[in-house]
Amino acid sequence: MAWTQEQMAQRAAQELNDGDYVNLGIGLPTLVANYIDPELHIWLQSENGLLGIGEFPLEHEVDADLINAGKQTVTTKSGASFFSSSDSFAMIRGGHVDVAILGAMQVSKNGDIANWMIPGQKVKGMGGAMDLVAGAKKIVVMMQHCNKHGEAKILEQCTLPLTGQGVVSRIISNYGVFDIIENTVHIVELAPDISLEAVIQATGTTLIHAEIAEDAA
Repeated sequence: MAWTQEQMAQRAAQELNDGDYVNLGIGLPTLVANYIDPELHIWLQSENGLLGIGEFPLEHEVDADLINAGKQTVTTKSGASFFSSSDSFAMIRGGHVDVAILGAMQVSKNGDIANWMIPGQKVKGMGGAMDLVAGAKKIVVMMQHCNKHGEAKILEQCTLPLTGQGVVSRIISNYGVFDIIENTVHIVELAPDISLEAVIQATGTTLIHAEIAEDAA
C-alpha cells in the first residue's frame, strides 16, 4: 500500500537531526510538526516571523494570533521567539535554515523544483519558496507521486515554471523515498507492498538501483 499523508510526514520527520533549524512548506509538509521526536531539539521557523513552532493545537489551544506562513493556527514551544518577516527572510537568505521540507508540483531528475505556480491559474504570490530553495542547506520535497490526473510528478524535465534549479536532494512521496544523485533518481525505500513496476510506471524518468531497493523493501 502507498503511504498515507501521516505516514509520509512520519518518514519526513526522520530527516531531521538534533539542533536543526527547519522550515516546513505549506500543505503536506506542515504535518511533519506532529511527528518530530520529542527527544530532539528541532526549531521550526516560519517566514511570517516565528521560530519555535510546536505541534498543531487542540481545539482548546487555538490562538488566532498564532499562525504559520500558510495561515494555519499553531502552538509555540518554550523559548519561541517572534520577529518581523524581514528578519525571518534574512535568516533564510543568510543560510541559517538547515532543512526545508517543501511540497512540489514537479521535480526533475537533476533536482529542479516547480512549486509556485501553474500558468493560467490564479497565483497569490511565490511566498518564500524561491528564498528557501536558494538559502536552505538541504531541500527535501514531500509530495504525492502523481498529480490528480495520474500524471508523473518526477520527470526528466519540469514543464512548469521553476522555483529553483538543481536544489532538491531527496523526495518523499506516497510511493517511497528517492534521492537525486548526479542528475539521476535513485530509489532509497519503497512503501510497503508497492511494486517496483508500479513505481516505474508512475515515474517520468529512469529510476536507478531499482532492483536493490525492491529487494530491501
